[in-house]
Amino acid sequence: MNIPFNKPYMTGKELWYIAQAHHNGWLAGDGEFTKRCNAWLEHRTGARRALLTHSCTAALEMAAILAEIQPGDEVIMPSYTFVSTANAFVLRGAVPVFVDIRPDTLNIDETLIEAAITDKTRAIVPVHYAGVGCAMDAIMDIAARYKLLVIEDAAQGIMSSHKGRPLGGIGHLAALSFHETKNIISGEGGALLVNDPELAERAEIIREKGTNRSQFFRGQVDKYTWVDIGSSYLPSELIAAFLWAQMEEADSITRRRLDIWQTYHDAFADLEQRGKVCRPQVPADSIHNAHMYQLLLPDLEKRTAFIATLKSAGISSVFHYVPLHSAPAGRRHGRVSGEMRHTLELSDRLVRLPLWVGMEDQQNEVIRQVIAAAE
Repeated sequence: MNIPFNKPYMTGKELWYIAQAHHNGWLAGDGEFTKRCNAWLEHRTGARRALLTHSCTAALEMAAILAEIQPGDEVIMPSYTFVSTANAFVLRGAVPVFVDIRPDTLNIDETLIEAAITDKTRAIVPVHYAGVGCAMDAIMDIAARYKLLVIEDAAQGIMSSHKGRPLGGIGHLAALSFHETKNIISGEGGALLVNDPELAERAEIIREKGTNRSQFFRGQVDKYTWVDIGSSYLPSELIAAFLWAQMEEADSITRRRLDIWQTYHDAFADLEQRGKVCRPQVPADSIHNAHMYQLLLPDLEKRTAFIATLKSAGISSVFHYVPLHSAPAGRRHGRVSGEMRHTLELSDRLVRLPLWVGMEDQQNEVIRQVIAAAE
C-alpha cells in the first residue's frame, strides 16, 4: 500500500483546453483562457480586479509593490506561515513583525495585532490557515483606525468564506495559490485580487513589467511604454487553460474534499474525547474548503512516532511550517511582538493527513491506521 499525502487531481478537460490554447495561436499571457479565469475569480470573490500570476509568491510581491512598502517599514503577520508571506515584503526592505496565532484556528490572533503596531507599520497580512477565515471584521477595523492596508494571504482559501464574504474579497488586496497541493490547481500558479479600486490600474501595469501594454491592446493608448516598476508576473496561456478546467469543476471538487474532511472528522471524534488528539476547529461564522485535515498530537515526541508509524504502513503524513521567527532569515530580517507560545507549541504537535480527490476508496485504511498510531 502507498497512499501519498497529495495527488494532483485532473477533471479530464485540462489537456483538451491546452490543445485549444495552442490552436488559438496564443500561448503567452493574457489570452482567452486567462480572461476566463480572471472573470471567474472576480465573480466568485467579488474582487474589483483579478489578475492571474505565475504563483502566489508573485501575487504577494505585487501586493508589496502596490502597498508602497519602503525600506524600514513594518508589516504585521503570523510566524506560522509559508516563507513567501514574509519574503515578499523583505524584498522591498520591510521588517516582518511576527505575532502569535490563535490555538483554535491557528490563524493570526487578532487581539495581539494592535500591540504590534508602531509608527512604521504599513500593512497587516492575515493568513487564512487551512482555508479557515481569520477574524477579518476585527482586522479590518484595526486597519481602518490606523490607516493600514490589509493584504490577505488566501493561498489556501479559494471557495472559503467568512461571515458570508469570500476569502480574498475582504482586504484591500489578496493573493491566491493554484499550486498542485491546493484545492484548485495548475501545477504552479496564483492570482492577485484587487479590492481597492484605486489600486486596480497600477496592479495591471506592475504585472506587465511596469508597462501600459494592456491599455495598448484595449486601444486606450496608441503605443505602450515603461511607466512604472514591475516584473513579468503573467502565467502562460497553457497554465490558464489547465486552470480553467479546474475552475469549471470547482464546486464539485470542493464538495468531494468536504466529504473526505467530514469522514475524517467523524472518525476521530472518539480519539479526541479520550485526549489522544485534537481535531481542527472551524468557527460557526466560517465556511471552509477542506483544504487540509490536520490533527494535533500531545507533543513532538508523539507526533514523530505517529508520522513514522504511518510511514511504515505506506501512508504519508507530514508536519507543516517551521515558524518563520525561529528560522535563520526570520531572525535576521524580522522581529517578534509578544510571546509566541501557541506558534511554538502547536507547530511541534501538528500533523497533516492525506486529503485529495480520488482517495475515497483508501480513506478507511488511513483512518484505521491513524487510530492505531494515535493510541
